[in-house]
Amino acid sequence: MGNVWKGAAVLTVAALLTKLLSALYRIPYQNMVGDVGFYIYQQVYPIYGIVVAMSLAGYPVAISKLIAERFVEGDVAGAAAVRRIALLLLSALGVMLFAGLYAGAETVASWMGDGRLEPLLRLLSFSFLFFPLIAVLRGYFQGQHDMMPTAVSQVGEQFVRVTAILGLSYWAIRRGADVYSCGMAAIAGTLGGMAAALLILLFYSAKRRRKKTAGRTPTASFLHVGRHLLTVGTIVCLTNMALTLIPLVDSFLFVPLLHETGASLDEVKWLKGVYDRGQPLIQLGTVVGTSLSLALVPFISSAQRSQGAIFTQGLLPFRFAAVIGVGASLGLICLIRPINTMLFENDRGSLVLAVLSASVFFTTMALTSSAMLQGMGKEWAAAAGVAVAVAGKMALMHWLVPPFGVLGAALATTGAYALMACFLYVCLRRECQLTNIQKYAYPIVKAGVAMVVVLQLYMWLMDAAAGGRLWATAEALGGVAVGAIVYIVCIVKGNVFSEEELSALPLANKFRLLSGSR
Repeated sequence: MGNVWKGAAVLTVAALLTKLLSALYRIPYQNMVGDVGFYIYQQVYPIYGIVVAMSLAGYPVAISKLIAERFVEGDVAGAAAVRRIALLLLSALGVMLFAGLYAGAETVASWMGDGRLEPLLRLLSFSFLFFPLIAVLRGYFQGQHDMMPTAVSQVGEQFVRVTAILGLSYWAIRRGADVYSCGMAAIAGTLGGMAAALLILLFYSAKRRRKKTAGRTPTASFLHVGRHLLTVGTIVCLTNMALTLIPLVDSFLFVPLLHETGASLDEVKWLKGVYDRGQPLIQLGTVVGTSLSLALVPFISSAQRSQGAIFTQGLLPFRFAAVIGVGASLGLICLIRPINTMLFENDRGSLVLAVLSASVFFTTMALTSSAMLQGMGKEWAAAAGVAVAVAGKMALMHWLVPPFGVLGAALATTGAYALMACFLYVCLRRECQLTNIQKYAYPIVKAGVAMVVVLQLYMWLMDAAAGGRLWATAEALGGVAVGAIVYIVCIVKGNVFSEEELSALPLANKFRLLSGSR
């Protein structure tokens, strides 16, 4: 059991590192290529996000369950058979997806409203050829409770990808390439990252000594493995695509809908690039919130043994996600103008980014609820939540973009994540007891209001001084510090967490010292 917890911790740390890198590298990339160049990359990026979900979260999880069952029974030959069958089935899927996107790149680009994206889509289609072997190797290792190869390959892929994207894009710009060529360079860097992940996994595979079988005949069947991959693998894939499929809807609907309002294609590209500044902000805020809340599960599990059912009834991860989500969303909204200037050189689209910042609360709550439901064996509910969000996003885009333009797209994104959060909350309430919601909601809202009031006064004082990016940086970082102190003090004094719960949290003593409580 200790190996399982250790493996889960390794994967959690690796996921946090890779997601932080994925959010942060886009900022210097946007600074290099500008808003139009950023639009080009963000138009095709969601397709890579789908490949990541398939090769990291979805199919490896499904394969690992089958492999683990075989090893528990001592059927090493059966485990090897599962690996071979899974590789064959996923390879067939990968080839079909590759051929479909490669041959249909022109059509997909036209659906996105920009025919010049065709070469990027065609190059990106090769990523579907990498995912089968990556997914099978990760699943095989995870089925043996060996999480290190998955973690190392995940971090290695992201590090190589980020370095290659920034390096190749800089090289292309120095050679006088246009923004579409820079996009091609970024896609090439993405493929380089996947190649690095595959090489790392192959290294671990070669390093592991092959165990000799005991002469048993492999009992795995195409039908059994295929059905498991189709059901469990696909559902887990969907549950991990929430932050990918919503931007994918934008890729297909934003440009055509806005172009129909009379805006020129060049103007729409620029607007989409400004709008896409919100993606790293949403991802960064959500990653921090969900990672911290879900990382509390081991603390709760150990605390339950000595402190009873209060941890189960109080659902500490859910409340912690609410605290982080409210604080991050309101803080971003209040400080969005200096943050926009600090990260992206100017404050264009700050109102749109403020609306998108509200999504952080909903995505944090939705993804935390999704993970809790999956832990209860209710993967179907988590997948249904993603489907609700996508359907809501598509409907809201057609309803809000024609009258409100880019602001309507931002409202549609926030509304879609809100629908997902509400749906998953209802599902969660059916599965477990969420006690004293009003008791905890009031002090969280009170702390949020206090932070907003203080930050508004802070912004009024700071705006009276000089401008510029350097000043905006100081203003943003200072505001984050001021807002965090006010918010944390109010949360601790508001008794959002009980003494028993605080004692199970890391840095609990520092929180008490900060708030002056005993």
